[in-house]
Amino acid sequence: MSKTAVHGRELTAVIDEAHGGQRLDHALAALTGMSRNHIQQLIRNRAVHGPGNGAGSDVTVRASCRVAAGQVFVLKLTPPKPLDLTPEPIVLDILFEDVHLLVVNKPAGMVVHPSHGHASGTLVHALLHHCPDLPGINGVERPGIVHRLDKDTSGNLLVAKTEEAHRLLVTMLSRHDLERQYLAWCRGAPPWNERRIEAPVGRHPQHRQKMAIRTDGKTAVTEARVERRYNRDFCRIRLTLHTGRTHQIRVHLSHLKLPILGDSVYARSYHPSRNIPEPARSAIEQLQRQALHAEVLGFTHPITGMRIHCKAPLPEDLQTLSETLEKSYA
Repeated sequence: MSKTAVHGRELTAVIDEAHGGQRLDHALAALTGMSRNHIQQLIRNRAVHGPGNGAGSDVTVRASCRVAAGQVFVLKLTPPKPLDLTPEPIVLDILFEDVHLLVVNKPAGMVVHPSHGHASGTLVHALLHHCPDLPGINGVERPGIVHRLDKDTSGNLLVAKTEEAHRLLVTMLSRHDLERQYLAWCRGAPPWNERRIEAPVGRHPQHRQKMAIRTDGKTAVTEARVERRYNRDFCRIRLTLHTGRTHQIRVHLSHLKLPILGDSVYARSYHPSRNIPEPARSAIEQLQRQALHAEVLGFTHPITGMRIHCKAPLPEDLQTLSETLEKSYA
């Protein structure tokens, strides 16, 4: 017998042996692909009916009650609420897409989520236009952003198109099952070739818009490997994230006295001296953002089992920077 079946706006879930004895919200989340938050919301709205709790009954089903194999629960689904945003026809550079998820090569300068000062032109606005038939995440018709990139960081960004995909991808992210590699062009050149950076990151005590290394911060781990040195002036570093704290790479590299070129938050204002060869000096001065790019995203598709490997090409500004440094320090 099928574990779940959909009839119109009703979803029937049959508890199997594997989920017998679990909490109701845990079991239904696993069987339906919905998040626990969404299941709990349905339970609070009396939209989940089970043994002794028929469609016309006022008996309350609790999220914490234990279920048994063979029990049948009916979920009354309502159409997902539309997000209070107007979709915008913004062109997206899509590196992979199927019915479950997509990978976008986000340009520098694009904000991911709407926020104060960014009421339009965000990635979410573009995704709502690209995916007009989104089924909804947690009961809201919206794309499921799995992880974020700073406004001025370019590269791979993973987006779920269904609630099940979002739940599974977030779990993979928490288990560090996503391969995420970044490229950064930094000031200075370290004495090491490879280094594991383990330094907890938390909110800056004075500047609330910044992060900092803090003993009471959250665990943050970055693997760093120097790919290219330009004398002692600059270097290109490949970074692999094992955790995903806000501004993690920028904070870690600044902490090691290797600030990312163009970073206006975690690096002091920098104007190359005349000792820096042209045209490298000009290329650095023309940077309008931090020289950080999310180049590689690899993972096993949570639904199909297919191995996905996306490599985001360098945007024009970083391609120019890289080529100019190579020529200037040849």
